[in-house]
Amino acid sequence: MHYPHKTSRRKKVRSVGFRARMKTRAGRKIVNRKRRVGRRINPR
Repeated sequence: MHYPHKTSRRKKVRSVGFRARMKTRAGRKIVNRKRRVGRRINPR
């Protein structure tokens, strides 16, 4: 049985986390778009 690739939580947060999103203009656009749709964005 093969197990899926398990990325460390730290690596995941650093690439797709709230702070990573806020670093770039495009990321901030993503966050704002999600907020407009009504999804709660919680910074960890």
